[in-house]
Amino acid sequence: MAPSVLVVTSLEDATADLVVSALNERAVPVARVDPADIGERLTFAARIDGSSWSGRLRTDSRDVPIESVTAVYYRRPTPFAARYAALPRLDREFAAAEARQGLGGVLADIHGARYVNHPFAVARAEYKPVQLRRFAELGLLIPPTLITNDVRKARAFAARNAPVIYKPFRGLPSIDGENAGAIWAQRVDAADFDDSIAVTAHLFQKEVPKTSDARVTVVGRRVFVQRITAPDAALDWRRGDWAELVHTPIAVPEPIERALHRYLADMALVFGCFDFALTGDGERAEDWTILECNPNGQWGWLPDADSIAEAFADVLTEKET
Repeated sequence: MAPSVLVVTSLEDATADLVVSALNERAVPVARVDPADIGERLTFAARIDGSSWSGRLRTDSRDVPIESVTAVYYRRPTPFAARYAALPRLDREFAAAEARQGLGGVLADIHGARYVNHPFAVARAEYKPVQLRRFAELGLLIPPTLITNDVRKARAFAARNAPVIYKPFRGLPSIDGENAGAIWAQRVDAADFDDSIAVTAHLFQKEVPKTSDARVTVVGRRVFVQRITAPDAALDWRRGDWAELVHTPIAVPEPIERALHRYLADMALVFGCFDFALTGDGERAEDWTILECNPNGQWGWLPDADSIAEAFADVLTEKET
């Protein structure tokens, strides 16, 4: 049975398309699956055979023996809840939970397969407090940070560290599978803080006096770096027109690169998109302040996207250098 790569993602995922194309060019068997298609468009049967799962995964276009899967590119599948949106609430929650535990559990436990990245590792690595503590342990510069729901603590932090920014831990949740928008990093004034801060957790950081940003995409041992300059010097470059961003290749200092590889290894990740604020020309490690790591980040919009896709194909076919 020919080894195959399983791509777990939604149908409209342009980033995954790049990796699938790279694998197709190498004549690697690829099966693309969105778990939320479970039903007539996706059926599966998995049984314990010794100490691993075996069986078949069938879609409209693929019939994949589970035991043939040697690598899994786990991207951004549609939430199971979207599949059952038309059901009454109790039925919807039950069906989604059962699908997540059953099909999701099998897809997360394919014996011997290499995951890029494993969904359990991604779930842990998405927590910003976990990221920031590990960055600091590795000697990377992080902004002074406060996570709180205490308005008095927030005011005191802002008074000591002005100017201060607020940013959400995650993007806004989707509504019935549709994008609900975004909340960008933004400057905040302690004078505007009120008791509503107590409702939930907030992330405040001292603003980094940056000259530009850098996106570091690490796939296995390969590192791709782009300086990002917004023409309007925006605090958060994501909020503007991405077509107007200026991308410039830049070398990441060796101590930074070493720390990023350590971070990925510690978090059981193969891939990550790291965002930095640059406070100088970027030649010195002290010019680099790390902001976050997205363990399932977008990279298809970067100038070196084709090279990144090839790096993914190398890792998924165990040809990593």
